Amino acid sequence: MKYDFDLENRKEARKKLIIKIIITMLEVVAVLVLAFCVTHFGMETYTVSGEEMKPTLVSGDKILVNKISYRLHSVRRNDVVVRMSGSEHNYYSVQRVIGLPGETVQIKDGQVLINGEQLEEKYDFETMENGGLALEKITLDEDEYFVLCDNRNNGEDSRNASVGNILEDNIVGKAWIRMNTIEFVGWIDGFSDKTLNQSTSSEEEASSE
Repeated sequence: MKYDFDLENRKEARKKLIIKIIITMLEVVAVLVLAFCVTHFGMETYTVSGEEMKPTLVSGDKILVNKISYRLHSVRRNDVVVRMSGSEHNYYSVQRVIGLPGETVQIKDGQVLINGEQLEEKYDFETMENGGLALEKITLDEDEYFVLCDNRNNGEDSRNASVGNILEDNIVGKAWIRMNTIEFVGWIDGFSDKTLNQSTSSEEEASSE
C-alpha cells in the first residue's frame, strides 16, 4: 500500500490552520464579550461637573466608576460614590458617604454626629455653616445613606430637601480612579495642602502686619 505523504501533510496543515482560526475567533469573541460586560456592568467613565467635591475632585475630572465593587461588599463610610438622581431625566452626581443604614445622623455646630457621637473624619473639611435637614436627627432606613459634598458650603447633598437620603438602588458605583492622573480617588488628599496653604497665608499676613 502506498501513501501520499504530501497529501497527508497538507491535510494535517489544513486541519491545524482551521483549528487555529477557530481558536482565534473564540478569543476575539471572548474579548468582545468581556469588554461589553466591563463597560456595561463593571466599569464606566464619568466626567465631574461642578465644584461640589473640591478639592478631591474638580470640574472636568474624568473618573472611572467601579460598578462591581458593591456587588461584592456593602457601601462603606467615606466612600466617594456616584449616584443617579432625577425622575424624568436621570443625571449623575458625586458625593461622599457619611451615614450608613440604621444610623442616626445630625449636624450640630457644624459637626457631624453619628448616633450622638461626633464623627472623626479623615480629612480636614471646613465647618458647615448650614446643617439643613440634619439640624434635627435623621434616622436612616435599612436601604438609605446620608451623603455630603467635600466642598461642604458649596453644594447640594443630603442636607437639602431636593436630595435627601440616598437609596441604595440609586448608587451607580464607587468613584475609583481619577483618569487625569491615574490616581485612586480614595487616596486623593487635597485637604492637607489646603490647610497648609491657609496656614502659610495667615503667617504671611501676620508677618506683613
